[in-house]
Amino acid sequence: MTTEQSKSDISRARILDAAAKTFRQKGYAATTLIEIARAADMQAGSLYYHFGSKDELLEEVLDIGMRRVHEAVEESQEHLPPGSSHRDRIRAAVEAHLTTLLKLDDYTSANIRIFGQIPEDVRRRHIKLRDAYAELWRRILAKAQKSRALRSDIDLGLVRMLLMGALNWSVEWYQPGRTSIQTMADHMCLMLFSGIGIDETARSSEDETIA
Repeated sequence: MTTEQSKSDISRARILDAAAKTFRQKGYAATTLIEIARAADMQAGSLYYHFGSKDELLEEVLDIGMRRVHEAVEESQEHLPPGSSHRDRIRAAVEAHLTTLLKLDDYTSANIRIFGQIPEDVRRRHIKLRDAYAELWRRILAKAQKSRALRSDIDLGLVRMLLMGALNWSVEWYQPGRTSIQTMADHMCLMLFSGIGIDETARSSEDETIA
């Protein structure tokens, strides 16, 4: 019984891994159970032993992806030394999100890439996990704002959505080896805390002094 259960678990995990990779590469609509079975090196009929439909398989892939990135960001906060600055906390969260999305996990990448394509009933059930992850980021940013590491006059909801949009869009353009994830996290936090603009009045005064 234990051996059979173990074999069943292994087969199920193989199907899920194949589904996550295929959904990530081809999207929801273009992915078929036959393609997932082929990627898992199984017969298509074997998938129905574990999953009743493509949407059931999809839902589990989405949930795994969201739980993994949530856990990674939570752990990034727990592993920081006591007394770490809020800037360090946000940077650690950014790096954990990017690492899970770009380096470690087909599940998280698939979740980001295909969320806009999935059926409404699947979206409705899955959204609870997305909301919980958003709440984690809300707490991180709210603590930073309360400690005056972030300005008090900014809308944290807007900041969070802009930040998540930028992080998640990286799945479309990131090229391994070209820029490290650590460097990306550094630049993201530099822009978040210091902006990208220069005070033109101050620059003009400085140029006149040099001249």
